[in-house]
Order: sequence, then C-alpha cells, then structure tokens
Amino acid sequence: MSDPTLSGGPAEPGIFDPGRANVQLVYGLYLASFVTGLTAIVGIIFAHINRGKATGWIESHYVYAIRTFWIGVVYGIIAAVLAIVVIGVFIGVAAAVWFIVRCVKGLIAAGNREAIPNPTTWWI
Repeated sequence: MSDPTLSGGPAEPGIFDPGRANVQLVYGLYLASFVTGLTAIVGIIFAHINRGKATGWIESHYVYAIRTFWIGVVYGIIAAVLAIVVIGVFIGVAAAVWFIVRCVKGLIAAGNREAIPNPTTWWI
C-alpha cells in the first residue's frame, strides 16, 4: 500500500483549488457572514480567483456564487436606502432570505455534483 501523493499519482484538489470543496467553502463563507460579517468578502475573492480555472459543472457554481454576492450587495443597498421608510426593513429581510436560499441551493447542487441550471438569474 503506497500513498498516491508520494508516488506521483493524482492527488485530490485542496480546499483552495477549484473544485467541489472550494465551491462549498465559498457558499459556507457566505452563510457564515450572517454571524461574522466579513467572511463573504473572503468567499467572493475565492470565487473570483477560481472562476477562470474551473471547468464543467463547477464553473456554473462560481458564476452563481459571484452573482449571488453582487446582487445581494445591490439588494442590501436598496434596503438600506429605503430603511428610511419602513419598507426597507422588509426588503432587507427578503434579501437575506433570498441570499440564504441561493447559498443552500448551491450547497445542495454542489454536494450532488450538479450544475446550477441558470447561474445568471437574478431570482432563486
């Protein structure tokens, strides 16, 4: 029995390399940002770095994750501006639910090794 990494065989990609583990890390960092506040920024950096390196179904996840972040920022800004009137609070809650649902959808699809059907959508 020999270790494939020692004998020159193919090694599993690391968590920072483009792949399923990295996509799941990005989604996890997005979700953790509700508690920590800043981990979504680390997640978007990973997504942008690995987007061009990914192939196949993983590429759709990076596109989806990047769009989730930036559209979430837009929704958050709109909610903050409209918080002056009460409707901004409701928009903020809706934006948070939208963000969580997209992250969970992405995590489930990545776990099943499936592509996101329409990664450029503004909806869920």
